[in-house]
Amino acid sequence: MEYKLAKESWDIKEYESLKRVIDSNMFTMGSEVSSCEKKFAAWNGSKYSIMVNSGSSANLLMVAALMYHSDESLRLKSGDEVIVPAVSWSTTYYPLYQYGLKLKFVDIDIDTLNYSLKDLESAISTKTACIMCVNLLGNPNDFDAINRIIKDSDIFIIEDNCESLGASIDDRKSGTFGVMGTYSSYFSHHISSIEGGFVVTNDEELYHIMLSLRSHGWTRSLPLENKVTGVKSKNDFEESFKFVLPGYNLRPIEFMGALASDQLDKLDNFVQVRQENAKLFLEICKSYEFIKVQKTLGESSWFGFSIICINKAHEKRHQVIDIFKDHGIETRPIVSGNFTKNEVIKYFDYEIHGTLDNAKMLDKSGFFIGNHHLNMSEEFEVLTLALDSVEKSLNRHINKDGASHE
Repeated sequence: MEYKLAKESWDIKEYESLKRVIDSNMFTMGSEVSSCEKKFAAWNGSKYSIMVNSGSSANLLMVAALMYHSDESLRLKSGDEVIVPAVSWSTTYYPLYQYGLKLKFVDIDIDTLNYSLKDLESAISTKTACIMCVNLLGNPNDFDAINRIIKDSDIFIIEDNCESLGASIDDRKSGTFGVMGTYSSYFSHHISSIEGGFVVTNDEELYHIMLSLRSHGWTRSLPLENKVTGVKSKNDFEESFKFVLPGYNLRPIEFMGALASDQLDKLDNFVQVRQENAKLFLEICKSYEFIKVQKTLGESSWFGFSIICINKAHEKRHQVIDIFKDHGIETRPIVSGNFTKNEVIKYFDYEIHGTLDNAKMLDKSGFFIGNHHLNMSEEFEVLTLALDSVEKSLNRHINKDGASHE
């Protein structure tokens, strides 16, 4: 059998919802999206939720909103320093560059794959305005520790939680520890609306700013009394094309709202099954000394399974991946690996704090395999066979070199 990165999570309910939208003859953003936003906010324990067309757009909208807040303590300006982890997805970083912010790359902890708290603390400077916390592969950051680090400063937190929907610490959902948090509902993520994303916040002004920015920067989407214009005209014609912020078109369509709403009904069960799969995965991996897996904090939603080659497998990732491929197991890098290796950063205003040793190790020796919302006993049988084959191959190599006789 094949061990794929992701599996389809729809059933008849989603296809019925697609038909309902088709029958309504309303496809652009409307009541389905609005209903889904309310449902997502309630599920997440947030006051406000706004849906967009992707998790990448959610990050863009989140960063953009911070440029226009009336409160200086929650406003970014061009040139401000934002701390980011060295391991994340590209569109964690791009909105910061696009708004003229300075990125400071900080190393990860090789166990959790989130921030190295020691490096994070030493990276903070008088220029630091914000910390972008990325909850990697379903695993929340240590927000208690991060808040202790910044408690005597004006630094605030935002979260890229696109890989960690459903994760929590002490019954508080990840994505809600900062002033805003983002999520993705792309096909391979915890829920799937084909494409799609969300931003949540408890700040009403940020919410109103995002309502405008999401739709061209116009006033039409704002409530009559709002935190952007104060009170807008009751004349619909007058407000039709009145632009107050330099916005975008990041709107989702009704299909996305309907699908995400259906998937939210199943999310708690999806996460529970992923956590049960993780227990089996961790039990299997305990038998192999040549791999290292992610250490979790709180209740991870286990986006997938990271593997870092260590000991006798160190610097032999290519060999491990080839064997996995031969067994039908799909692999990918752990997110982007060490992002600072990418040529695109030549366009950034950035600084690298320290030597990023852990990010480099992950980049050189790590890879990722999938987790699903379904029981994976059969996939784990394949994984065990593959790991046994890797071990045999590594032992043959050692014996051939005469370095050991295991």
